[in-house]
Amino acid sequence: MDKLGPLPKKKGTLPIIGSTTTAQTTAALAAAASDRVGLRVLVVAVDQDDWGIATWRATLDRVGAQYDVLLSKTQPLTAADLVQADGTGKYNAVLLTNNSLLYDDGTGYVSGLDATEWNVLWAYERDYGVRQVSLYTAYGTWPEDYCLRAGSEGGVGDTPIDTALTTTGAGVFDYLKSGADVPVSLSYVYRSTLAAGCTADAVLTSGSDVLGVRSTSSDGRERMALTFTSNQYLPQADLLTYGLFRWATRGLFLGEQRHYLNADVDDWFNSTDHLYADGHLETDPGYRMSRSDAVSTYNQQNGFRAANPLAGGFKLNIAYNGEGADPNALPSCLLTLPGQDGLTSYSRCRAASFTWINHTFSHPKMNFTDYPTSYAEIHDNLTRAAALGLSVDPTVLKTGEYSGLGVYNPDPTNDIDPPTDYGLAASNPNLLQAAKDLGVKYLHGNMSFASHRPSCFNCGIRHPLEPSLTVVPDWPTNIAYHTTTPAEETLFYNSYYGPNGKFPYWPADQTYPQVLGHESDVAMQHVMSGSVYTHTFHQGNLRNYGSNHSLVFDWLNAVMAKYNAYYNVPLLTPNWGTLAQYVDHRTDHFAGLSSVSAVYDRAAGTVTFTASAGAMVFATDVTAPGAAAYGTDKVALLSLTAGTPVTVPASVRP
Repeated sequence: MDKLGPLPKKKGTLPIIGSTTTAQTTAALAAAASDRVGLRVLVVAVDQDDWGIATWRATLDRVGAQYDVLLSKTQPLTAADLVQADGTGKYNAVLLTNNSLLYDDGTGYVSGLDATEWNVLWAYERDYGVRQVSLYTAYGTWPEDYCLRAGSEGGVGDTPIDTALTTTGAGVFDYLKSGADVPVSLSYVYRSTLAAGCTADAVLTSGSDVLGVRSTSSDGRERMALTFTSNQYLPQADLLTYGLFRWATRGLFLGEQRHYLNADVDDWFNSTDHLYADGHLETDPGYRMSRSDAVSTYNQQNGFRAANPLAGGFKLNIAYNGEGADPNALPSCLLTLPGQDGLTSYSRCRAASFTWINHTFSHPKMNFTDYPTSYAEIHDNLTRAAALGLSVDPTVLKTGEYSGLGVYNPDPTNDIDPPTDYGLAASNPNLLQAAKDLGVKYLHGNMSFASHRPSCFNCGIRHPLEPSLTVVPDWPTNIAYHTTTPAEETLFYNSYYGPNGKFPYWPADQTYPQVLGHESDVAMQHVMSGSVYTHTFHQGNLRNYGSNHSLVFDWLNAVMAKYNAYYNVPLLTPNWGTLAQYVDHRTDHFAGLSSVSAVYDRAAGTVTFTASAGAMVFATDVTAPGAAAYGTDKVALLSLTAGTPVTVPASVRP
C-alpha cells in the first residue's frame, strides 16, 4: 500500500477568540453552554478523498458508535451544527483527520475551516469540555500549537520503527502492555520534540523523538495528536485509534470493543481427504483422528491455557459428525477396550473439555436435500450426542461445507475449487424449514462468501427466506482441510500462493514458519479489530504430528505470541450459543442505533437514553444491570422502549 506524504506547511497561529469578546458565534456558544453533551462523535475531514475518514470510520464502525462526518472543504461549520436548541452539545468528542485540514484550492494552500470556523469549533470544545484528537499532525503552530517542534521527517517503509508508550501513554492506552512496541510502518513520520514550557506530555516516542502528544491549549482545551499516518489496514491503527477515540470521549460512548479468540474444528468422528507431502491425495479412507490425537489435543489445550493467562478460558469448538462415532464405546480416559473406537471413548471421557457443535449426522452436501433427509441429519446428530453424553446447543447448526446456504460448486464432486456464490436466496428451503422445526436459530456462514458477510461489524444476517434463522459467519484459514503435518500444509500453501501456484502471490515458495507467520498476521488483524467470529479448521489439522504438536495449535500459539506482545486485556472465548446471542445483540444494536439518543449530564454524573422506537444498544462505561468489565472498560447492554427515557450512572476517564 502507498505511503502518505507530508502535510502542507503554513506558518503562524490563528488567534483564539475568547468568549468575552464581541464575536457573536463564540459568545453564543458560551451563553448556551451546559453540562449536557450527546454521546456522539464529530469527525472533521477535508473531503471524501481524505484518507483519515476511512481510518476513523473503521474504528467507529467496529465499536458501533454514533458519529457524523463534516467535509470542511464544502460544508460550513456554525454553532448550530454543534449545539441543539435546548443548549445540549451534540458531540462529546471531535476527531480530526489531520491538524490543519489544508488543501490546494489552485491559488495555494487553504484550510477547510476558515478562522471563524476554527474558533467556533474551539469555543465549543472549550465551553462544553469536549476533547479533540488529530490523527495526523505536523510540528509547527498553525492553526494552533500542540507544543510539537521540528525534529526530522520522512517516510517509513515495510520495516517498522521501534516505539514506546510513555507513562502518560500507558495510561491512555491501558489495554496495551505498558512496554508494548507499537510498530509504525508504511507511513510518513514527523519525529518531533516538545516545546519548552508548554503544557504537554509525550504519549508515544521513538528513541528521543515524540510521535504522539497530549497537550492543553492556552484556553484550557484538551487535545491529543499522532505525528504519523495510520491508514485502517496498518497494525498501528488497530492498536492506537480505539484508545484515541476512547480518550476523546472520556470513555463514554454507544458501542463497545472487546477481543476474541475462537477456533472451530470440523468433522470430528469423520474422516477427511488427506494430501500427502509427496503431493498425492487420498480420499478413501482419507485421514481420521486417532485416540492419541485426541489425547494430544486435550493436553495441548491445557498447555495453551496455562502458558497464556490472557486466553485462560480458551476451549476448542468441535463440530462433530455422529455417524462416525461408536455408540457402544464406553467413556475412558486411560485405555480403550478391545473392539471399541478409541476416539469415541476418549471424547466421551473429555466431553466437558470442548464445546460441541451439531455438524450434521453424516456430513452430506445439503444444497438440494429433501425435508426428511435434512431433518434426519440435524435430529440424528443431536440424538447421537445425547447418547454419548456430549452437551450440544440445539440452536446452533453448522452444515458440511456451509452447504444449503446458496454457495456451492455446480460440480458436486469438486471439493477443491472455489464454489459459486448464488446468494442466500438460493438456500435450500428444505434445510431451512427442518432447522427451524428442530429449534435451530443460528447457522454458520463463511466470511469468504460475499452473501454471508453482514453489513455491520460483528453482526449476523437474518435469513431472507426464514428470518427466524440468523447466519453467523466464520473466518476461513489457509490451514487446509486435508493437511495434517507441516510438510503437507507447506506443500498445499505453495501450490496456491507460491510463484507457480494457482493464485501466485509470493515471489518464492514459503517455509512452514513463514506460512504460520502470514496466517497468524491475518488472524491478528481479526483479533485486533475485535471480531468475534471463529476461525475454522478440520479434524486432520489436530493430528499429533510429533511431540504433542498439531497444525491447529501451531497456529494458535503463533497468534497468541503476537497478541501477548501488545495486549494486557483477555481474549474471550464464548461458547457458540453465547457467541451467536452476542452477534444477535450486535445486529439489534446497529438496527436501532439511529433511533437512540444518549446524553451525558456532567453535573449529575448520568447518561439518559431515549429511543423513538424500541431498541437494544451497547454502551460503554455506564452502570446498568448486567454490565460486564473488560479491562478498565465496563460494557452494558440496554433494552429501550420507545418514548421511555432510561437514566443510568456513568463514569468518565481522566
